[in-house]
Amino acid sequence: MLLNLHIKNMALIDEIDIEFGDNLNILTGETGAGKSIVIDSIMLALGGKTPKDFVRKDAEYGLVELLFSVEDEDVINRLRELEVSDLETGELILSRKVIGNRSVSKINGETVTISKVREIAALLLDLHAQHEHQSLLIPGNHLKLLDRYGHAELDSGKEQVASLYKEYSEIKAALSENTMNDEEKRRQLDLLLFEQEEILKANLKPGEDAELEEQYRKISNGKNITESVSGALHYAGELAQDAVDRAVREMSSVSEYDEALSSMTDVLATVSDLMIDFSRSARDYLDENTFSDEAFRQIEERLNTVNHLKAKYGKTIEEVLQYGEQLQVQYDNLMNQEQHIEQLTARLQEVERELETQSSELSKARKQVAEVLCSHIKEALIDLNFLDVRFDMIFERTQNYTAVGYDNPYFIISTNVGEEMKPLWQVASGGELSRIMLAMKSCLAEADKIHTLIFDEIDVGISGRTAQMVAEKIHGIGKQHQVICITHLPQIAAMANHHYLIEKQVDNGKTITDISHLDSQQEIMELARLIGGVKITDTVIESAREMKELAGKAKVN
Repeated sequence: MLLNLHIKNMALIDEIDIEFGDNLNILTGETGAGKSIVIDSIMLALGGKTPKDFVRKDAEYGLVELLFSVEDEDVINRLRELEVSDLETGELILSRKVIGNRSVSKINGETVTISKVREIAALLLDLHAQHEHQSLLIPGNHLKLLDRYGHAELDSGKEQVASLYKEYSEIKAALSENTMNDEEKRRQLDLLLFEQEEILKANLKPGEDAELEEQYRKISNGKNITESVSGALHYAGELAQDAVDRAVREMSSVSEYDEALSSMTDVLATVSDLMIDFSRSARDYLDENTFSDEAFRQIEERLNTVNHLKAKYGKTIEEVLQYGEQLQVQYDNLMNQEQHIEQLTARLQEVERELETQSSELSKARKQVAEVLCSHIKEALIDLNFLDVRFDMIFERTQNYTAVGYDNPYFIISTNVGEEMKPLWQVASGGELSRIMLAMKSCLAEADKIHTLIFDEIDVGISGRTAQMVAEKIHGIGKQHQVICITHLPQIAAMANHHYLIEKQVDNGKTITDISHLDSQQEIMELARLIGGVKITDTVIESAREMKELAGKAKVN
């Protein structure tokens, strides 16, 4: 679950820490107090886009850190598969630091890509932001929701279909490439032969380019090398040698009188031997490396040839040689085009039959999952005051195969007795969509094993008895999950196990957003504000106290 949220230098937030608890965590506050900043900060840490001018103008950077406790073994194993380290303590720190136009994300101190952050975050937390319920109006999202709910039963079949579809697409592409007339075929054969001969004629050897570049570097500096080695030979091999030899002779004449003199004489003798070795090596080097213009020209031409082929056919000689082997295969296939097409066509038919079979099996499995999912969603909708609801899923078939099969399903609903069932996008209002999404989230959370759910204003468009039903549903979800909910409704706020108030303050002439954990009396006053608005009377306070007491009884039941 989410233990702690730390935000620094984001919008109106200077620096805050929020310690979240189990079950239902409620966040309330006046409009404009900064509730959206908290949600935007969490979304940012989870890999979302950085809102424009989100970092405080007077700050060098903005920072968001989420501290999670992870106990589920399946989630831990999946995190390890994603190469998340240091999980022995059961804690995971996910952070994102924004500096100017760039940002850095880290998991347990290790820098990671945004795509990996999103993968990891999907295992830990599900965030329902404002207007997300509008995604239900897009039919293509319904299949994603179904597959997500039934991933345990469907993933294996989806992998088989995806693999077959990949081969199916590749064969169709190959057949398309082989549908050419005689003139196109002749031109293609000529091109293949030309490229193949160009590579074969070069007689390339693996690693040759690196060796040529080294030789080119040496020979292009041949004049400098010759002059420097010759100069060194002159000074060290002629002038210095004579001087050292004279020094050896001088020391040798007196070395017998003192052991220290004898040691110094040995040192000079060693120097003389080393200089003789250097002179011999330098002369041999100059004899072996003539640095002729002809040798330079040959190396330059060969290197140009190699680089030309690398520019056309591959980044390395190995890739060029591999491309040459592929040319031979393409040439043979083209020369035997009719036979090749027959083979491709036969294989396409075979793969298509397998793809049809596997897509059919996947579709059957999806329909079974859909039956269970729709039943669960219907139960959840009844809990949310859809008393006469009917909910189901229609399966249509796509015109062509896809990487996920041929299913094109969508949800249908009827909310009133005698009313025809229609697609969601035709009948559901904003408030109804919020409740339908809440029902789905409650079902999906169980399937995904996601412990933390965040709801941002799930109460949009609802009131009265329906608001009470939504409050009880959210509390019910909170029994099995950690729920963090931003709300304006007192019915929902009253159900809180932990209540936080977000408010704006002015500090040293600067407006900042702060957050505080409310005690029981402060909760009553905040509920009174939600009920009564600007003027909070004793009657309103008493109503708030009664609402909290009733909520407590409802939670027990």
